[in-house]
Amino acid sequence: MGVKVAIGEMLPCTAMIIVEACTIFLTIMASTAMSKLGMSSFVFVVYTNALSFILLIPYSFLFHRRDKTEEPLLTFPLLSRAFILGLVGVTIAQNIAFAGLSYSSPIVACGAANMIPAFSFIIAIILRKVRIDWKSQGSVVRVIGTLISIVGILAMAFYKGPVVKQYSPSFLHLATSPKLLVFTSTHENWVLGCFLFASASFALPIWNIIQAGSSKKHPHVMKITCLYTLFGTIQSALLALFMEKDLSVWRLKLDFELLVIVLTAIFGSLIRSSVQMWCTRLKGPSYPLFFKPVGVPVASTCGCVLFAATFHYGSMLSACICGLGYYTTLWGQLKEGETKKDIKGNVSASDEKVPLLQDQKQEGDSQV
Repeated sequence: MGVKVAIGEMLPCTAMIIVEACTIFLTIMASTAMSKLGMSSFVFVVYTNALSFILLIPYSFLFHRRDKTEEPLLTFPLLSRAFILGLVGVTIAQNIAFAGLSYSSPIVACGAANMIPAFSFIIAIILRKVRIDWKSQGSVVRVIGTLISIVGILAMAFYKGPVVKQYSPSFLHLATSPKLLVFTSTHENWVLGCFLFASASFALPIWNIIQAGSSKKHPHVMKITCLYTLFGTIQSALLALFMEKDLSVWRLKLDFELLVIVLTAIFGSLIRSSVQMWCTRLKGPSYPLFFKPVGVPVASTCGCVLFAATFHYGSMLSACICGLGYYTTLWGQLKEGETKKDIKGNVSASDEKVPLLQDQKQEGDSQV
C-alpha cells in the first residue's frame, strides 16, 4: 500500500518536471533554428499553430466524447471570445515571446515566465479585483514577491555578469566538438529580448482572465482551444505577411527547422496540456503552478555545461531571483485564498444566528 502511495506521489511530480525540461529543450532548439538557419519567428508561430489546430480537431472531440452536455459552439459571443483569445494568447503573446527569443536566450524565457504571478497581481489591482490589505499576511507576501520578480527581470536585462568559463571536461569533449545547438542569439539585443519576453508574460494573465470567462460559458475547454488556435493562426499569418517581405522564409524543407515546428506543435497542443490536466485532476488546480520555475535550473545546467562560452553567471542569478519572486507571490496568493475561505466559513457558520451578516458580506464583496 505504501509503495502505491509513493508511486502515486512521484508520478505527477516526475511528469511535470519532464514537461518543464522538455519546454526548455524545445526552446533551445527553436533558438538554434532562428540563429543558425535564419528561421523567422513570425513564420514559426504560424506553422506551429496551424499544425496544432490540425492535431486539436480530432483530439478535442475525443477528449470530450463522454460529455453529453453539448452546447452550441459557433455562437457570436463565444466566437468573439475565441477571436480575442487567439489575438492575446497567440498573435500577441507568442509572437512577442519568440521575437524576444530571437534577440536573447532561453534563460531569459525562464526568467520572464516566472513574472506571470506578479503581473497577474498587478493586473488584478489595476482592475480593482484585489485590494492590498497590509494587515493580511498573504497580501503583504504577494507585494514582496512582486517586487522581487521586478528586481529579477531588471537585473536580467541590465546585468549579464561574467561569462561561464569552459573547463573542457574530457569525458564530454565539449570544447572541441561542433556546436549543434546554440543558446544565445547571433544578433543579440539583450535588453530588447528581456522587454519582449516581459511583455509576453504580461499578456498571459490577461489571456487567463478571458479564458476563465470562456470556460464558464462553454465547458468544452479543448474545443475552445481548437477554435482560438485557428483564429490565432489566421491573425499570425497576416502579421507574418506584413513583417516578412521575403516569401522565401515560408519555404519548408525536411531539415531541423521542420523538426522543431513539428515537435513544438505536438508537445504544446497535446502532451503538455494533457499532462497538466491529468496532474490537476490528481492534485488540484494549483499543482502544475509549482513546477514553472523548474525551467531555471534546467536552463542553467544546459547553459553551464553545453554553452559555457556564451552563458553568463548574472543571467542565471537573475533567473533564480525571478523564480524566488514567483514562489513568493504564489505562496502569498495561496495564503490569501486560504484566509478568504476561512472568513467565508466563519461567516457561513454565523449566518444561522445572524442573517444580517449575509447582506453585509455581499456589500463588501461588491466593493472588492
